[in-house]
Amino acid sequence: MQRRKEEFKYHPNAYLERKRNVVRGLKARTKILEVLTMAAAAAINEGEEIREKGDELTIKAVSKSTAMSYPSSFHHLRLLEEEEIVKREGKRPYKWILTGKGQKSLDELDSG
Repeated sequence: MQRRKEEFKYHPNAYLERKRNVVRGLKARTKILEVLTMAAAAAINEGEEIREKGDELTIKAVSKSTAMSYPSSFHHLRLLEEEEIVKREGKRPYKWILTGKGQKSLDELDSG
């Protein structure tokens, strides 16, 4: 009996132009982008109060939310920063936010 590989939906912006897109990297970047997307949606719903409460998404917060190591989270955030999908904001510890560049999913196109 042959096992089928589990289908995993990757975030459209998890694919990088300048790097090989291996499965482990795609999964890691998808997790990071989902956390950043949820934080951005929460910030919009709460009127940007997320930043005032101290719930900023630093690398430490991202790595905790995605259950990834700090160095791995930092590596993938830097790759996404090179592609201008995310950017750092403020002073250390930097807050990471989505830039809005990159591909849009079909769900984002329908709602926008």
